[in-house]
Amino acid sequence: MIESIKQILLARVYDVAIESPLVEAPKLSAVTGARVFLKREDLQPVHSFKLRGAYNRVSHLTPEERERGIIAASAGNHAQGVALSAVRLGVRATIVMPRTTPSIKVDAVRGHGAEVVLVGDSFSDAYGHARSIEQETGATFIHPFDDPMVIAGQGTIGREILEQLPDVTHIFVPVGGGGLLAGIALYVKRLRPEVEVIGVEPADSNVMQASLAAGERVTLDHVGIFADGVAVKKAGEHTFEIARKYVDRVVTVSTDEICAAIKAVFEDTRSIVEPAGALAAAGVLQAELPETAQVAAICSGANMTFERLQQVAERTLIGSGKEVLAAIIMPEEPGALQRFCTDIVGDHSINEFNYRLSNRREARVLVGISVASADDRDAFLTRLQDCGYRHTDLSDDDIAKEHVRHMIGGPAPGAGEEHLYQINFPERPGALGDFLGTLGTGWNISAFHYRNQASDTGNVLIGFEAADREVLEKRLDEAGYEWTSVDDDPAMRLFLASKDV
Repeated sequence: MIESIKQILLARVYDVAIESPLVEAPKLSAVTGARVFLKREDLQPVHSFKLRGAYNRVSHLTPEERERGIIAASAGNHAQGVALSAVRLGVRATIVMPRTTPSIKVDAVRGHGAEVVLVGDSFSDAYGHARSIEQETGATFIHPFDDPMVIAGQGTIGREILEQLPDVTHIFVPVGGGGLLAGIALYVKRLRPEVEVIGVEPADSNVMQASLAAGERVTLDHVGIFADGVAVKKAGEHTFEIARKYVDRVVTVSTDEICAAIKAVFEDTRSIVEPAGALAAAGVLQAELPETAQVAAICSGANMTFERLQQVAERTLIGSGKEVLAAIIMPEEPGALQRFCTDIVGDHSINEFNYRLSNRREARVLVGISVASADDRDAFLTRLQDCGYRHTDLSDDDIAKEHVRHMIGGPAPGAGEEHLYQINFPERPGALGDFLGTLGTGWNISAFHYRNQASDTGNVLIGFEAADREVLEKRLDEAGYEWTSVDDDPAMRLFLASKDV
């Protein structure tokens, strides 16, 4: 267990890592009313802070351990940090990665000279295989976060912040397994206990927040896949103990708020950080800060594939409060759309309008409208109400934003008892066919939407006609993929004939 800041002061990181700049963010400062600075860990040689902890751990190997080599499991930033550290120190490294890992990340690890082994569809599969190799070969396992030397390496960021911004009052830190948070909090709180250290997690991957609330480490049943760099189901033993002692609080942010933060960081730096790398900035944007605050936010990484930018851009407007997404019932008659534009839309811009003829009485549409502020959004929804349009505000509905806005149609005429599910799939060839083969042919598929998210995991929205829901869900369990029923999600009222908007 790391107990002393001496381990951080003595950490070996600068053979490979840079002392990353702490740059002022004028636009973030203007929005929050505080003075905000970004700690640019995305500028490290592997575009992530992970290099610090990995190098410090590898540099402390004994001669015998160096001879046996090292092993790690990772789908991204940790893999690159370990690989670069190994080649610089002349140590043989094997990195186990899921087969679903995007080729850009696999190629980057191989480019640093490590041997890559592709196993399974998830980090858990890769982790288990790496541990097996550890037992078989005697190689030393380099943990991505729950190791005292790794924590000490990450803690050097805390030291740099105190030197670069001596009057800092708040530090916002992204949280996955907790190595970065633990290292920074330990160093900062030992020297400057009045400085607030705030962890930031995605709302759907809040393992540290849940653990601190429970007073013990908990395991999440599911974690969100958007900010894949922090998609951790259980916090580390060492990291949790440090966090419960030194961290002031952990807050959560939504996917839309993360996307808005990616845009905010871009506007201040002209650099694009990955979703996990924007967590701290997202936390700052949601915080209530005094005007006297001097805030440091860690931009922890920038390893995002180019293909994900479209998905980020789509959700940025809602995340920044500049768009309202609504399901609306309109009369199915000539002139209805023109009246809607005149009476409701006015001088606002329509970002999208999704509609297909469903029946002759009423039309179900999904509309995205630009708004100037939260008050403007409320005014738009009030006009809908006053003009007699039945509607549902879907601005905070992930199902609507990930799936429904890309689908054509409405309730299925004549469909039997219909049930809809969101199912996570590994992004590899054949995964969908494997799933359907396991599920069998006993149910008719009534709705389906899938969109590649340029990540190692994606999800589909799928509907089944099934009178016996219990039997269907038992078979879904047997298929071995994570699934969630979304029958009661507001967005699904567009598709279930038995429900209304």
